[in-house]
Amino acid sequence: MVSSWLSALAREMLFYKDSFGPFDTLYIGGGTPTVLEEPVLQNLFEHLYHYFHFTDDAEITVEANPGDVTGEKLTVLRACGVNRVSLGVQSFDDEDLTFLKRRHTAKEAVKALGLIRSQGFLSLGIDLIYGIPGQTLSGWLGTLERAVLFHPDHISCYQLTPAEETELWEVLARGEVKLPAESEGEALFVATAEYLEDHRYLHYEISNFAWGEENRSRHNQKYWQHTPYLGLGPSAHSFKDGKRWWNVRSVEKYCSVLKEGRVPVSGEEKLTRDQHDLESLYLGLRTRGGVTLSQLTANKGGNALLKELLQADYVRVIDQQVIPTRKGFLVADRLPLAFT
Repeated sequence: MVSSWLSALAREMLFYKDSFGPFDTLYIGGGTPTVLEEPVLQNLFEHLYHYFHFTDDAEITVEANPGDVTGEKLTVLRACGVNRVSLGVQSFDDEDLTFLKRRHTAKEAVKALGLIRSQGFLSLGIDLIYGIPGQTLSGWLGTLERAVLFHPDHISCYQLTPAEETELWEVLARGEVKLPAESEGEALFVATAEYLEDHRYLHYEISNFAWGEENRSRHNQKYWQHTPYLGLGPSAHSFKDGKRWWNVRSVEKYCSVLKEGRVPVSGEEKLTRDQHDLESLYLGLRTRGGVTLSQLTANKGGNALLKELLQADYVRVIDQQVIPTRKGFLVADRLPLAFT
C-alpha cells in the first residue's frame, strides 16, 4: 500500500506542478509520516523537489511520533532539507498516553526529544493535549513543566475534542468516561496560557505558543490568512483564488482515482466576498494579531458588537487593531455567531 500511495502522490503532483509559484513552507503531516522507512521518505522529498520550487529560506516541517524517532531517520530528514520537527508528545503521563492509545511512552518521548535536539534541527515543536478524562490541573502543569525543560521553539496545546464515529466518541456516548466540564476546560486553558507566558512564550493563537515572533509557525499562518496553499494526499485541503477544495478520504480510492488519471478531488467551494470577509474576521480573532477596526465595524451592527466585546473584556483596541484578550480566546469559537 505504501508504494501505491507514493506513486499516486507523484501523479497528483503532476496535476499541480505549474499551478503555484515558489513555496516558502512545506509541511509533511496530517498523520504520522515518520512511520515510513527512510528510503520512502527520501523518495517523497525527491518527488516534491522535482515537481515544485521552494525558496532558499523555506520552513520545512515534518510531524513525528516519538516511537518512530531514531538517529538514522533524523539524519535522513536533515539531508532532505527538513529544518523543523513537530513532535506529537501529547503527554508525559503514561496513563494519559494509554487512554489516548498512543504508540509511545513518556520515556520514549523524552528520548526522542533528546535525539532531535542533539541532531541540531533549527526548530523543535511539541504538541500536547489537555482535557483528558482523569487529568488533574497539577498533572497537566507537570506535563508543561517537562516540555519547557527541552526549550522547544514552539508548543501547541489542544483540548481533547473527540471526532464523531471514533472509538472515543462511542465510549463517551456510552457514559463510560466523561470529559472535563466546560469550567474545568477553561481553567486548564487559562493555566496553560499563564504558565507558558510566565516562561516567556508568546501566545500568538488560541492553541499555539512560540519562543519569540520568529518561531511562530509560518505554515499555520497561511491557513489563518487565506494565503494560497496546496494539499496533497487523502483528505488534503487546498486553497487558491477564493476556491477551497479537498481530496477523497479513502487511501484506496485516492490511489485508484489517480491510477485512472483523474484528480482525487471529492468536493470544492467558492467563497463569496461575504464568506471570505467573515472567515477573515473569526480567524483573525483567534490570533494575537486580531483584525483591523474597519474589518469589524464594516459589518452590519459592527459598532454595537465592538462595544459589547469591549465591555465584556473580550477584546482591546490597540493602534486600530481589535486584539482578543485571553478571555476573548476562551469564546473565540463562538464569536462567528455574532456576525451571522
